[in-house]
Formats: sequence, structure tokens, C-alpha cells
Amino acid sequence: MNTAFEIVIAEDNPRDREFLCASLSQYKLHVANNGHEAYLLTKNIKNPFVISDLQMPGCNGIELAKMLWKEKPTARIIFWTHYQDEIYIRSLSSIIPEETVYGYILKTNTTNQLLKAVNMVFSECQCWIDPLIRPVQKRTKQSQQTISDLEFEVLTDIALGLTDDMIANRRYLSKRGVQSRLKSLYAKLEIEHDRISLSPFGRKVNYRSRAVAIALQRGLINPVELASAEEELMDWFNS
Repeated sequence: MNTAFEIVIAEDNPRDREFLCASLSQYKLHVANNGHEAYLLTKNIKNPFVISDLQMPGCNGIELAKMLWKEKPTARIIFWTHYQDEIYIRSLSSIIPEETVYGYILKTNTTNQLLKAVNMVFSECQCWIDPLIRPVQKRTKQSQQTISDLEFEVLTDIALGLTDDMIANRRYLSKRGVQSRLKSLYAKLEIEHDRISLSPFGRKVNYRSRAVAIALQRGLINPVELASAEEELMDWFNS
């Protein structure tokens, strides 16, 4: 295992940060409390190696990756997180450069698994994806099930409680355009074949509410991201 390279750590939780520093003590480490600090630390590193949490105040792991890969597409990032949500896998898949190598490991893993991921991504130049994440990643790559950006917008809007008229106004759509996107969203979430919809009371199921329930179960949306989306909605209300 090559331990000669430097690693930038982006982690806001003190306990998790201590765990990383102890587990990776054989490497030269640069530690940051958020994505922005980590980004500044990579400025003078030609091909940065980064381990980053996903959710951090100010600048999260996905925002860090966007900034870093825009300037240095060969930078290698291991995302180290508690989140298995499809929303994050989906967000990452849209920004990962073709030429880069990256990793995704859950914080529930042991030190040995963390070191294995570090060695695989940073030393052997191979992607390392947590086994629990692979089924989610596979689903995001299947075109028939992949939620488009436009469908994701309308999913977020109905989760926030917006009516068709409000969505049309916010997204500059006709009401028919909103309904078309909802229909496409329902099809990709397979609501008609969902066990609730196939039950004796299936005809009475509200597809709008069911879409939100399925999206929450799949991790397409979560409370953290909905809170952020609600702030954006309030800005729109006040604009």
C-alpha cells in the first residue's frame, strides 16, 4: 500500500473527523471542516486525493466535487457518508467526469474497509463502491427507471405541497405540461404496479401522495434536501 501521497479530509463532525485521522494516520493529512475549506486546501495539489462527507454546512460534498472536478477532472474523491439515498447517487452520477476514479463508502464500515477503499481508489486507481450502494447505483443507470431533472423538479414540488397551477407558474409550464411530467414520473415510480395500488383499495389511492411515499422509501428525496428545497420555494414566494 502506497502511503506517500497526501489526503485532504472534509468532515464537519468532530467524532467522524477523529476517526478518519486515526484510521489514516500513516498518510499525510490536511483536514477541513467543510467543502469550501477542503477546496482551498486542494488549490496547490496537482491531482488531489480527497475524502469527503456529503452533508456539511456552507459547502457540502457534492458542491465540493463540482468545483474540484471542474478545475481538476482527474482529482479522486471518496465520499464517506451515512447516506444511502438515491438522491445523492443521482446527483453524483450527473457530475462525475468520465476520466475520474472515485469511491463511495458508508460510515458504518470498519477501519479495514475504509483502508481498502482508500487503497483501491488512491493507489490502484479503481473505483470502489460500497456493496449496499451498488443496487441503488444500478437503478439510477437504468433508463426506464431514471428520474429526469424535470421529473425530479415536479416530484420536489408535489412533496412541498404545490398544486398543479402553482407548479405551472413556478416552472413556466402549461397545466397540461405539469400533468404530462407527473404522468411520466408516476410511470417511472411504477405506481400502478405498486402493492398499495394493486390492493383492493387501489383505485382510491392518491397518486400524488403515493409518489412522495415511494420517493421517500427509495431515497429520491429526504428531509434534509426537502428543507433546502423549501428555502428555495420561500425565496420564490418572496421574489
